[in-house]
Amino acid sequence: MTDATDTPDTSISMPDRSPTLYDLFSRTAERTPDALALCDPPNKRRITGEEPVELTYTQAETAVASLSSQFIRAGLPAGSIVAVQLPNTIEFPLTLLAAWRAGLVVALLPQLWRQAELAEALNRIGARAIVTTGRIELIDHADLAMSAAAEAFSIRHVMGFGEALPDGMTPLDWRQRESFAPNLSINARKAAVASFDITRNGMVAVPRSHVNLIAGGLAIYMESALPSAAQIVSTALLSSFAGLTSSIVLWLLSGGSLRLHHPFDPQVLAEQIRAGNCDTLIAPAELALRMSESAAIDAQPSLRHVIGLWRTPERVSVSPNWKAKSAALTDIYLFGEMGLFALNRLDGGTAAPVTLTHHDAARAGELLLTPKGTLGLRGPMVTLAAYRSPPKVDASLMRTEPSVDYVDTGYPAKRAGQDGYIALAGTPAGIANVGGYRFREDDLEQWARRLSPGTVMMALPDPINGFRLAGRSNENARARGALAELGLNPLMTEAFRQRER
Repeated sequence: MTDATDTPDTSISMPDRSPTLYDLFSRTAERTPDALALCDPPNKRRITGEEPVELTYTQAETAVASLSSQFIRAGLPAGSIVAVQLPNTIEFPLTLLAAWRAGLVVALLPQLWRQAELAEALNRIGARAIVTTGRIELIDHADLAMSAAAEAFSIRHVMGFGEALPDGMTPLDWRQRESFAPNLSINARKAAVASFDITRNGMVAVPRSHVNLIAGGLAIYMESALPSAAQIVSTALLSSFAGLTSSIVLWLLSGGSLRLHHPFDPQVLAEQIRAGNCDTLIAPAELALRMSESAAIDAQPSLRHVIGLWRTPERVSVSPNWKAKSAALTDIYLFGEMGLFALNRLDGGTAAPVTLTHHDAARAGELLLTPKGTLGLRGPMVTLAAYRSPPKVDASLMRTEPSVDYVDTGYPAKRAGQDGYIALAGTPAGIANVGGYRFREDDLEQWARRLSPGTVMMALPDPINGFRLAGRSNENARARGALAELGLNPLMTEAFRQRER
């Protein structure tokens, strides 16, 4: 198991001079204190029961300092891991910045995870605290956090935003006016976040430093040529490497404003873009292409850049042409939590060909073909240790196999033509990607076996999400209830929903 505080990038021979993500925020706040920094979704009341808020950089800095002080007063020492499960509201970026200011590591918990996955993740990383909100939509996340914390021996604090929190949960409030400056010198090469990936060997924690995250953000920022002080609206959930880099890191690199959209309401999104005069949209690529075909992109005269996130990167080459005239599309190829790369669409709207030489390893990342015929990633954004298998020892000669300097994504890849192009030829064996959530196919079978005889759960191809989960049982309602009692996420329980004939 890889500890979330270990990264291969730690410098021991010379002092670290790289900026942290909090440094980027602080410098922008000093330069443009009255500029708009963060905006809640307009429908926040429906999501969490609270009114939407807009914060300038000065207001956001005060809020971050307050939350940071609350973490420190709770007795969380620097280097502690704080797990976070929050919706796309301003509390998420404020919590991230506050934790980094206090020298903490943030573990990103996907929003659809329920008790079983939460407890496994918390125990795997040894989290000292968990932060959530009273509710997200109709789900009582405060109760989920309390139940998961009861199964994680390392948890000492369960913290939450909102009102009517249960007994035993510490309330957090960024509106409090308390602040003291911690005497910390944060090393940008130490872990800043840990996200979670599903591989054929099960769940892995993937730590990343500030340097790793900035490298991932730069891959998108430089390819898409976003303007300084970009006005960004993002529908990406922040609980993954891709969501964090495409939203939070891009916002901090540009020094502009970030409007969060809690997916998904097309009317609310259109209103956010229009009201904020936004020039940049971050959204799932399939959704962006549909908006392009329906002229919804061209209906927003301020939009100039669309960042399309592909959880199914093998489908980019066969995707429809980009039809919008007012905004350019940048395709972001995502490989779980391993890494990403970005390519702008060609002038005719077709997807750009992928080459091994296009990407600058010194800037963000590099592609390669592995001896297994799969795509490999390496470079500053990639955390090798999280995916590296223990070296095999030859007992007769007492020699170990040399470790590789790349992460194998598992995506089959091959050379296409004589121009150095490569093509993704499929999906990783044994893994199903459902709307950005990855499952081991073996796990689906094992969970199905725990139900009544004859129950089957499988991943089927889906034109939008890559795969969808489908279940068959003699009693679907009972199967759905049993999976919910086991603490599994809605993508699995709703596989057994009643379907109209």
